Amino acid sequence: MQMRKLAIGIMALTITILGGCTHKGETSEQPPVVSPPASDQPAVNEPVPPTETPDTTDEEPATPAVPETPEQAPADEITQQVEKMSLDEKLGAMIIAGVDGTTGSQAAKRMIASQHVGGVIFYANNITTPKGVVAYVNQLKAWNKGNVSPLIISVDQEGGRVSRLPGLVKLPTAKAIGDTGNSAYAAKIGSILGEASKKMGFNVDFAPVLDINSNPKNPVIGDRSYGSTPKLVTKMGIAAMEAIEKEGVIPVVKHFPGHGDTSVDSHLELPVVGKSEAALKAFEWVPFQEAINEGVDAVMIAHILYPKVDAKVPASLSKRVITDELRGELGYEGVVMTDDLTMGAIAKNYGMGEAAVMTVKAGSDILLVAHEYKNVDIILAALKKSVNSGDITVERIDESVKRILILKKKYELTDEKTPATPNLDALNAAIQKAAAVY
Repeated sequence: MQMRKLAIGIMALTITILGGCTHKGETSEQPPVVSPPASDQPAVNEPVPPTETPDTTDEEPATPAVPETPEQAPADEITQQVEKMSLDEKLGAMIIAGVDGTTGSQAAKRMIASQHVGGVIFYANNITTPKGVVAYVNQLKAWNKGNVSPLIISVDQEGGRVSRLPGLVKLPTAKAIGDTGNSAYAAKIGSILGEASKKMGFNVDFAPVLDINSNPKNPVIGDRSYGSTPKLVTKMGIAAMEAIEKEGVIPVVKHFPGHGDTSVDSHLELPVVGKSEAALKAFEWVPFQEAINEGVDAVMIAHILYPKVDAKVPASLSKRVITDELRGELGYEGVVMTDDLTMGAIAKNYGMGEAAVMTVKAGSDILLVAHEYKNVDIILAALKKSVNSGDITVERIDESVKRILILKKKYELTDEKTPATPNLDALNAAIQKAAAVY
């Protein structure tokens, strides 16, 4: 824990050296027109929030201690690295993009080798066998060899119905874990998620979900949440987060400021939630605040409009939410990632380039662009134009790039090949044993 606190302090010093970061009831829905979701998005048949098991059992997981993640690089080393990067390299570093198919394509190669995109995300349509996934990952890493920093290889591996990785037996939902009231179970499954991700070459897992499932009409969270109270979600979510981190995989907690009280799926439309900042702070923000207190390194921002907080733009494009609230009120100093900018909540209401410029000005560090290479082209062009015109300063870009490089250094990301044939037998046995024990 001491090392994690030290890492946060060094990150704050790093950003100050570069120029300092900028600071900071009832759902009322006003959705635009509906379109069908992408085939790789979660299902939307959600149960009513569970009646939770009393919070009585809190055993520690019976897993061996894993060393803390390494300390971050010295501030001057990262600063010098950023100073040597071209603008194209810096902007590329701020993108995590989707890729096509189950093997590498020339379009993917161009995006990584020529546009310097800093990370990729795998969805269901990219997944074959464990061996096939590793081969694809290794090809992408090979194309990144000429770039400044190792490639982020990310995946949504929550467990339950959002389980992308092949070769694993069925993983429990967050709801099923939360129903036990046992944080040791959450930690054990978190450890399995991290280890499985790493065995297949992934270094970032978009998990755990820290949303509180407080709205029975919520079409997208449901059993992806650990429960319907801040206390339970905090307890389970932090245990899972820390376990993923101990496996050397970057956990990304989501979806700040909270997606649990929506009645519209942001993959399709823009949800509108009429809660005040005070209400959010007392409920939705509780798990996120604890994650920040415990040194979380990456937070995903939701595409949700909170009119009582920022009446003009959704949270993912809002300086009020990202800089003033997340960084200012909650004291977060790590990497901020958007949810996928190609989701209906954004794509139906903003141009790709427009949204990209807005979210960077608001304080986001990494932009997730899950679908279509042309969207990466549009976003990179819009950001470059905005920097060249002075609308976004180079110093603002450098803040984000520095945070990203610190994160990669801390977790010792590498473009070295992942072993070609991952053995998942022990992991599958652990999943089955955990279900029986807890």
